[in-house]
Amino acid sequence: MPNSFAFLVLALTPLICLVIFRSMPAGRALIACLLGSYLFLPPQPTAFDPPLLPPLNKESLPNLTVLALCLALYADQVKLLPESRAARVFLILFILSPLGTTITNLEPVFFGRIGLPGMGIKDMVSTMFRQVSIIAPFLLARCLLRTRMDQRDLLLAFVFAGLVYSIPMLLEVRLSPQINIWVYGFFQHSFEQMMRDGGFRPIVFLYHGLWAAFFMMVCVVAAVTLLRGETGKHRTYALIIAAYLFGVLVLCKSLASFMYAVLLVPLVLFLPRRLQLWVALALALLTVSYPVLKGAHLVPERQILAQAEKVSADRAGSLRYRLENENVLLDRAMEKPLFGWGSWGRNQILDPVTGVSQTVSDGYWVIALGMFGWVGWLAQLGLLLWPIALLWHKLKGSVLVNASPYVTGMSLLLALNVFDLLPNATLTPLTWLWAGALLGYAERDDIYVRPAKHKLKSVM
Repeated sequence: MPNSFAFLVLALTPLICLVIFRSMPAGRALIACLLGSYLFLPPQPTAFDPPLLPPLNKESLPNLTVLALCLALYADQVKLLPESRAARVFLILFILSPLGTTITNLEPVFFGRIGLPGMGIKDMVSTMFRQVSIIAPFLLARCLLRTRMDQRDLLLAFVFAGLVYSIPMLLEVRLSPQINIWVYGFFQHSFEQMMRDGGFRPIVFLYHGLWAAFFMMVCVVAAVTLLRGETGKHRTYALIIAAYLFGVLVLCKSLASFMYAVLLVPLVLFLPRRLQLWVALALALLTVSYPVLKGAHLVPERQILAQAEKVSADRAGSLRYRLENENVLLDRAMEKPLFGWGSWGRNQILDPVTGVSQTVSDGYWVIALGMFGWVGWLAQLGLLLWPIALLWHKLKGSVLVNASPYVTGMSLLLALNVFDLLPNATLTPLTWLWAGALLGYAERDDIYVRPAKHKLKSVM
């Protein structure tokens, strides 16, 4: 269990955020509060549980704090509703979908002698409040991180955070994951899962070692994006930092994050920026289509498993287990396809005698689909991916030399993060911050520059 210091640090979060907002510009303060909270606050189960509200933990408490501070201190700059109609529709559906979920889940659910309660008004209010806390970084970033320099600040913040976080990560690689125990008095996950290839995965204050590796991958690509967009000696600094962070990523022992970096780094460095947008859009479309293809039994699971067997029997076994659980949970979700099963674990399959869950949810998509149905899942996916679609639409016929040099690399990173929601659940406030910053830039009217038309000269 968390110690008293863990709860004290969490309780001081609003005060720390206030000091940060008073000491720097709004955009930088937003980045510092959310990035610092994600990396250093105590993870679950450290949380305050007020009545009628969702638990206030390391994600929801900072999100609600920065929302309140921005509305109080920068009311003239913060317009919460997006300008694009599609984003407004997705936002309304995302926040109000728990209403439909509650109405369609009033009855209890039974697994043998084990029963789960139906949803009520309290659950609806709590879930809608949770949706607001989740979406707060997206809405605030859209208002406060709209320019090229804001994007540069965001990338620099990730690179700096990666350098700082690499120190405790390297310490845990050498000594084993112990820092959360030393500081907050508990270990947040299974210690066995932090052991890999005769060594240890670092986790520090994050939920899992995979989260730590994914964060380091984002920092590597952020450094490479700066390398592509900067000039002079700054390029040299970015190259050295990217190489160092990549070395730390290798030590994180996560094959997926390593492969993501191997894929994205050359794309960001060498691919023309217009093609980078096309790749980001293709990744977005693949993410949208996977659950549909999965439900229609069009995903070639046998062929995928056969290829995985060639790499590693252990990894193939893990993948098979994931796919089998996905199939069971998808069948369960399709019993209430529109608005899902709601909370209380109603989307899971429980043992009829012990009440222990017989299913394991790894991919975020199957969790969201089971809880909130197609309406809730597509609304959330739309908010995350609409910035990429809007950027592609606005920049496809524009002169890219006038566009931000960072926007295409950031689009690739966002698309990959959303794609990673298929096998994992790496949706964090930082993902929403990234998506909001891209939407804020995409909604600007001055990013589209029509190519100049050259007059034909007569040869007569």
